Amino acid sequence: MVEFYGKTVSNPLLLGTARYPSPAIMAEAVRASAAEIVTVSLRREAGGSSAGQKFWQLIRSLDVAVLPNTAGCHSAREAVTTAHMAREIFQTDWIKLEVIGHQDTLQPDVFGLVEAARILVEDGFRVFPYTTEDLVVAERLLHGGCEVLMPWGSPIGTGRGINNEYGLRSLRTHFDTVPIVVDAGIGLPSHAARAMEIGCDAVLLNTAVARAADPVAMAQAFCEAVAAGKKAWEAGPMEPSGFAHPSTTDAGRGQFV
Repeated sequence: MVEFYGKTVSNPLLLGTARYPSPAIMAEAVRASAAEIVTVSLRREAGGSSAGQKFWQLIRSLDVAVLPNTAGCHSAREAVTTAHMAREIFQTDWIKLEVIGHQDTLQPDVFGLVEAARILVEDGFRVFPYTTEDLVVAERLLHGGCEVLMPWGSPIGTGRGINNEYGLRSLRTHFDTVPIVVDAGIGLPSHAARAMEIGCDAVLLNTAVARAADPVAMAQAFCEAVAAGKKAWEAGPMEPSGFAHPSTTDAGRGQFV
């Protein structure tokens, strides 16, 4: 189990709700994933429109916690404004904070991120910051009131998996009591399992499921992968070695002459 701002979640898989072939398939995928938290972009789902209202009703029917996000925002000011709109529409203080700094890689603008996080925390939000694996940035976010870290695995939508395992391990070591959610770039269930195996607390993904040939089957595969990775971490995996070690010793070995 992992705890986010006082809410205990049994399934460490968080799922996005964008880019599915249809709303019905999205709903089936969420159910198959057993996700207890889903992300919703205010920019994609206009809360006041007819389509937006139907989408919101569908999300409510899934009986999941909603994590609105500020996807597509390129400044702290824009992200803060979007967060306030999301709180009004979705009736939650939770916000996944994205401040994009680079158009091609969609890398977070960590300077704007820290600024926006500080403002939103002061405004009563519970912030889930989409960040890099930088330790200094992480310290600034935590000092500003964030209680969760959401480092990227690789750029959004690339499906490349974990580009900097050392960086994620460093975050885990330095902030051993802070929930760490790998967010973005996860393309395969094995990528998600790996994130859990190295000690991360949860995985958030969208495109890998939404754009699969069979989103529902892929959602279930990711659910099973994060569960396996979590069990592996809790079981205490063996440390890699640069030398071979026989699984059977020579003790008691018969001698032939």
